[in-house]
Amino acid sequence: MNVILITLGFSALLAFLLGITLGWFKEKFKVERDPKIDAVRDALPSINCGACGYPGCDGYAEAIAKGDAPINKCAPGGKAVVDALSSLMGVNATGEDTVAVLLCQGTKEKAPVKGEYVGVKTCRAAKLSAGGTKLCSYGCQGYGDCTLVCQFDALHMGEDGLPHVDYAKCTGCGLCVQECPQQILALAPRSRKGSVVLCSNRSVIKASVLKTCKVGCIKCEACVRVCPEQCISMVNGIPVTDYSKCTSCGLCVQKCPTKCYKLLETDVMGVQAPVAETVGA
Repeated sequence: MNVILITLGFSALLAFLLGITLGWFKEKFKVERDPKIDAVRDALPSINCGACGYPGCDGYAEAIAKGDAPINKCAPGGKAVVDALSSLMGVNATGEDTVAVLLCQGTKEKAPVKGEYVGVKTCRAAKLSAGGTKLCSYGCQGYGDCTLVCQFDALHMGEDGLPHVDYAKCTGCGLCVQECPQQILALAPRSRKGSVVLCSNRSVIKASVLKTCKVGCIKCEACVRVCPEQCISMVNGIPVTDYSKCTSCGLCVQKCPTKCYKLLETDVMGVQAPVAETVGA
C-alpha cells in the first residue's frame, strides 16, 4: 500500500515539475504572432475555397501580412475585401467582382455524340480516354466536373446536358475554370456589358463546324463586318470583342447566322439558372 502511495505522490510531483518547466520554456521561447495576421484574417470571408492559391483563408492572411501575396486574390470576397485590405495594408489595389461564363452552347440536341461512352463518367476521363464524347472536340462534355468543385451551389447540370451558372450565387472563385478540361469556362467581371461568342470551336472549316454543332461559330465574320465600332476581330478562329469599344448595340447578335453571339448583360448573366439536376442521374 505504501509503495502505491509513494508512486502516486512521485508521479504527481513529477507531473507538476514538468508542467512548470514546459510553461517556462513556452514563455521563454514563444514566437510573437503578428497582430496584422489576425486583422487580415478577419477581413477575409472565411470560405476557405483555396481559389487564391493558398491553404485556406489562414494561409492567405499570413502571406498577405508578410507581404508575400497580393491583396486581390480573394475572388469570393470581391471588391469589398480588396478595399478593406487596401486600407489595412496601406497599399493601392483594385478589385472587381467576377463570375463564370460557359463559352459553349452544345446541348444534347445541338451537339451530336460520337457514340455510347462506357468509361468513367467525368469530363476529364472522357477527354483523356476517348478524346471527348462529342463530335465537337472543343465543346462541353456534359459530365459536370465543374459542378462538383463549386463550393457555392452556383453550378448545376441542366436537362440540356450543359452546366448552368446561378449568377446570384457565383462568387467568381475560378475553381470551375481550373477544373474544366476543355477550358470553356471563363471569368468575366460581373459589371461587364457587351457581346460574347458562346463557342470555342476553332476549326475554320464551315462544314466541319456545322456537322459537329448546330450553334457553332462558322467563321463567316459577319459580326466583324457589321460592328459599327469595329471592336470585333478574329483571334485564333474565334471572334473576340474589345469591351473598351463595345456599346452593346446588338448588331453582331442579330447578324450571327448560328446565333452563337450573345449579349453578356441580358442573354448570359441576365438568364435565370434552371432547376438543379443531379449529375449522373
